[in-house]
Amino acid sequence: MTRRLTDHRLVVASHNAGKVREIGELIAPYRIEAISAASLGLPEPEETEPTFAGNALIKAHAAANAARMPALADDSGLCVDALGGDPGVLSARWAGAEKDFNIAMEKVNRCLVEQGSRDRRAHFVCALAVAWPDGHSEIFEGKVEGILVWPPRGSRGFGYDPMFVADGYDITFGEMEPEKKHAISHRARAFKKLVEACLA
Repeated sequence: MTRRLTDHRLVVASHNAGKVREIGELIAPYRIEAISAASLGLPEPEETEPTFAGNALIKAHAAANAARMPALADDSGLCVDALGGDPGVLSARWAGAEKDFNIAMEKVNRCLVEQGSRDRRAHFVCALAVAWPDGHSEIFEGKVEGILVWPPRGSRGFGYDPMFVADGYDITFGEMEPEKKHAISHRARAFKKLVEACLA
């Protein structure tokens, strides 16, 4: 049976400021305070799983155990059809040690150009894991389809947002108002499932 979230504080198991901000905005209406793992000085565990769900669970359990309170972890990334699903679970690593997503976006575009592919289809995937200190966990996944554009457009969002246009839209996630993105993004879709199961 799905466990409900009854605590008023939740650790967001991420050191990515943009991701923490976005999750905080999504969870704020439920009167839950989002506390970043970075603010608590929690270490970042090594992500060794080949799936988004597996890595989200690693991060959620590590944060819940260290903070002794429920933790929410997100593992998400960009999957490009013509690149066999890359960068996928390695999306953050393509940005290098400095987490420079301009470098990551350039790498994605360069790979497509080098292989001469006209296929610009891609999708974002998000796995949200909630873990409790006693070891219980829940997992929810969301996905949004779209195409990649070059050059990148917009300064909103984070990560690969400036090069991704969701199906049915003509602006990138980097150009989109946060409220609109929160309504349609992969993270929003995973979060909707989380709310229905654990908060509604």
